[in-house]
Amino acid sequence: MFLIILRALIKTNTDVDIFDKIKKNRGALGQYQEQADGYFMFPKLEGEIAPRMKFMGREVLNWSLNNYLGLANHPEVRKVDAEAAAQYGLAYPMGARMMSGQTTMHEKFEQMAAEFVGKESAYLLNYGYQGMVSIIDCLAGRHDVIVYDSESHACIMDGLRMVLSKRFVFAHNDMKNFGKQLEHAQNIVAGTGGGILVITEGVFGMAGDLGALDKIVAFKEKYKFRLLVDDAHGIGTMGKTGAGTGEHFGVQDQIDVYFATFAKSFAGIGGFVAGDKDVISYLRFNLRSQIYAKSLPMAMTIGAIKRLEIIKTHPELRENLWKIAHALQKGFREAGFDIGKTQSPVTPVFFKGGLAQTTQLIKDLRKNYGIFCSVVIYPVVPRGVIMLRIIPTAAHTPEDVNYTIKAFTEVKKKLESNAYPDVMADFRD
Repeated sequence: MFLIILRALIKTNTDVDIFDKIKKNRGALGQYQEQADGYFMFPKLEGEIAPRMKFMGREVLNWSLNNYLGLANHPEVRKVDAEAAAQYGLAYPMGARMMSGQTTMHEKFEQMAAEFVGKESAYLLNYGYQGMVSIIDCLAGRHDVIVYDSESHACIMDGLRMVLSKRFVFAHNDMKNFGKQLEHAQNIVAGTGGGILVITEGVFGMAGDLGALDKIVAFKEKYKFRLLVDDAHGIGTMGKTGAGTGEHFGVQDQIDVYFATFAKSFAGIGGFVAGDKDVISYLRFNLRSQIYAKSLPMAMTIGAIKRLEIIKTHPELRENLWKIAHALQKGFREAGFDIGKTQSPVTPVFFKGGLAQTTQLIKDLRKNYGIFCSVVIYPVVPRGVIMLRIIPTAAHTPEDVNYTIKAFTEVKKKLESNAYPDVMADFRD
């Protein structure tokens, strides 16, 4: 009798619809759905990609696009994109690179990219995010150990979830802690016969600070690790020629696997990975995100070639980006704002306040000042912190900068004088 009752209880406890958890827990960001959907999250920016676009029917000064060099609407880029789409459509080539998706244009870009970032070889990827996930999965096995920065991007974290390797995280850019984690890693591989892979970013896309690449590579001689760098925000913006954060620090040759996406400076879709010829050849034959997924369409590949040509031959775009970024950051600092430790165009502006104050402040900025920028809240930043993330581009003007500093100064005064009520803003008006 007891066994019958026990079986009944077990059946009752396990007879649960998998979707029940969705109703009970929407996730870290989904919990804000009622207040955020369509305004903070999934907002609709309409019109030509430019510093001024439409949001909810109003023109806004837009600081929320990673269009660093202004290539999204560059006339040469638009012309090549249109011509390539007209000639090839958006389907060709059909199939994965290994099966039926290889073209001379894919190979041409790879040769150009390898030369640009100072590596022997490169491989064109259909998507950046999936590319990084697959690279980590491909490089590290169960006998290896991965040491990574605590502020690593979500694509790196998802890649780490896939591997069987032992993992150690070091405090963000903390070289003392980094050395300690390398010691742990070295002790383990001494017994497994594996190797050590270190992963960090060139530019950290939220706070704008740089990965300590120059300091990290100084540990290589002692610990014999290989270095993988995600330079999504560094390609096109950092370094004398725009070849990235490694070039900025003068350690590009010490980066063993260099990864970049097209979603930032290239204003497109896709990415590439570069390194020694043997390593890239291995990745070509083992990257699951490429072997089992469609090749990057020809129109986007030809568009990437044109974008890289412009990045190489028009340094004035990068120079203008930095002119705007320096003016913006200097203006914020002089006005008494906390913009953290950014060393890149990414410009975070920190305030103190809760969720209710955040919604009021953002509504005020967008509705009354016509400024659109991304807002970052808990759990991405600590409770009680509001981070507004400003992305300057080569297409912005000094007038845009001056107006934004003035507007931010006014809303800061309102926030500090408790002018924003402690209630969630209604975005429907």
